[in-house]
Amino acid sequence: MTDSRASVLGNIRQALKRGAPTAEQRQQAANRIAAGKTNLLPARGQLEPKAQVTLFQKMAEEAAATVARVNDPAAIPAAIADYLARENLPARLRLSTEADITGLPWSTRPLLEISKGATDGSDEVSVTGSYAGIAETGTLMLASGAERPTTLNFLPETHIVVLSADRVVGALEQAWARLRGEFGAGNMPRTVNFITGPSRSADIEQTLQMGAHGPRRLHIILVDGEAAGGS
Repeated sequence: MTDSRASVLGNIRQALKRGAPTAEQRQQAANRIAAGKTNLLPARGQLEPKAQVTLFQKMAEEAAATVARVNDPAAIPAAIADYLARENLPARLRLSTEADITGLPWSTRPLLEISKGATDGSDEVSVTGSYAGIAETGTLMLASGAERPTTLNFLPETHIVVLSADRVVGALEQAWARLRGEFGAGNMPRTVNFITGPSRSADIEQTLQMGAHGPRRLHIILVDGEAAGGS
């Protein structure tokens, strides 16, 4: 444990009038974390897989995201090009460097200008994968990493996210369980972001403003065929 972390936890224990945890308490906490007990799940999160995907799309669209569905990852560049043309957006994309994104057949759309890696905020459109989709709320779960820089999720005005249908789960708890199971203890991502629709705020005079704290557009490419845009 770092000195700064120990100091913070020490101050919390002092305020709560508690001493340092005993070995038994530490073991109890470790056992509780390892057990990963799931709380009650809402009924709409307990659907069969196809219904979960349908619910995810419905909830995402209700949160002002747009969704396009394709049957093959090879169709993703065309779907993105069509979206950019329809929205009158520049044909310049900043990609995450995860293999599921960079390995797509971008050459089939030669008019798209492609660059890769983290953004400094000058890129207008980003394309990333998504670790999971949560059906009950239409929420995307994005795990950070060297190939998945978080800047791509928040700095561009338009965020395009590729999500495989087989990575849609019913409820938030199931997404966390999947993340813990696939990454494992000691290997968890540094940051996990949850995104439900484009950024918005009505703090000023109760007038809705899109893009207040992040992208003003969120477009999801939902791949019904084989996996794409996962971890």
